[in-house]
Amino acid sequence: MTGCSDEEEQSDEGAESNNKKQKKKRSKGEKHVSFPPDELIVSGFAEHRDNDRKGDSCVSLVEVVSAYELSCSRHQVEPKECILQQLQQGVCVGGGVKCLDLKGERLDQRSCEALEAVLKSLHFDFINLQAAQLEENGAASLLDMILYYESTTHLDMSDSGRMGTPCWRALAHLIKQSVRLCRLDVCNVPLVDYPAQSLSKALLTSRLTVLHLHNGQLSGVPLYALIRALKSNQALRELHLSNNQLNSYQDALQLGDLLRYNNTLQTLQLSNNAVADAGLEELCEGLRWQTAGLKVLLLRNNQITADGMVHLARALPLLKVLQVLDLGENLVGNEGIQVIREPLMQNVSVLQLGLQQTSITCEGAVALAEFLAESRHIQQLDLRQNEVKVGGLMALCLALRINRSLTGLDLDHRAPQEQDEFLTETQTRLQSEIVQRCIANATGSNCSTETSMTLSTDAEGHGDDTTTA
Repeated sequence: MTGCSDEEEQSDEGAESNNKKQKKKRSKGEKHVSFPPDELIVSGFAEHRDNDRKGDSCVSLVEVVSAYELSCSRHQVEPKECILQQLQQGVCVGGGVKCLDLKGERLDQRSCEALEAVLKSLHFDFINLQAAQLEENGAASLLDMILYYESTTHLDMSDSGRMGTPCWRALAHLIKQSVRLCRLDVCNVPLVDYPAQSLSKALLTSRLTVLHLHNGQLSGVPLYALIRALKSNQALRELHLSNNQLNSYQDALQLGDLLRYNNTLQTLQLSNNAVADAGLEELCEGLRWQTAGLKVLLLRNNQITADGMVHLARALPLLKVLQVLDLGENLVGNEGIQVIREPLMQNVSVLQLGLQQTSITCEGAVALAEFLAESRHIQQLDLRQNEVKVGGLMALCLALRINRSLTGLDLDHRAPQEQDEFLTETQTRLQSEIVQRCIANATGSNCSTETSMTLSTDAEGHGDDTTTA
């Protein structure tokens, strides 16, 4: 098996020379994967994949276990107990199995090559290689097999700190060529120099729809390379870039540029960075160009203050697509809420607004209540971990007697306690009424829950127990 490359197809003479080199490599024991050379993979992998799946669709998991054990014997390695258990306990439907979990497993080259017996027979929804201890050649061989047999729709390569050039080359080839791989996770892996260039080039023609690159040191030149590729990418729907130290200068400028040119991206996750107020201005400028595209923008914990709300206020009335906006864990404060109150009234697209832990008190809650009384679109509002006491709850409760769209108002279950016993009882009663009115709105609108990213998902683990309608 040759290593994957980014070059164009070679001439017949070059291919023949390459095959001779392959035989020489095999004689040295470097790789022993049994499927055809790279040129045949590129030209005919789709046909072979369909034929393989058709022939193996009736293969039982018992037969796959036997084939795997025989393959391990041939490669002189012990079968992995975790793989045997998963195959023995799994459910095979039409040649497909939910997951192949290899998280944290030590996989040398021969162990990877032995896995061909499994990958050629089964298709997995998810192959988990997170923190797997992969040898360089073994990792490249494994990725080549995943491509050739189209073994999965979701691959997780996170926490793989020892990925060298051959592995990145194979991964890039997989990204470019696979017709089944939809989601890729490469988190907690430095994406600088060759990895950033390799990944970016692969994304030019990739069919990936979801890409998770959390904590990848993408700030600066690596981000520029990524954005340059994604400007013309027409497949990616979700881009997750949290914990990348993205700044408010060149990084935010590049992200704003992405929003100007890409109208297929639907989710942009930027939580736990340093976009700040100046960066928010760049993002808002890009959002103005979104006529069809970005629906979810997550900006939790980005050092944004009330000053940044001025930029958001200019953009909100013009937004026609954005549905989910999360500003949680930023110093928005009452002043910031006052700035965006009227623009929120004018906006007709935002359905979910996240304001968890944003230094809001009763004053800010009253301003939000005025927005709710006017809004006919907002469906979910997150106000957890704010100092909203009786005055704010009363205003919200009154607004919900008018509002018919809000179906979820997230508040702390243990709200900031009033010192007076009567106020404490009133606080409990108001929270109960808010829940009931949200439920009534949901019932009245026949609201159904959809499997989409919500504010509560992004906020997982950030708050105390909550009261949610």
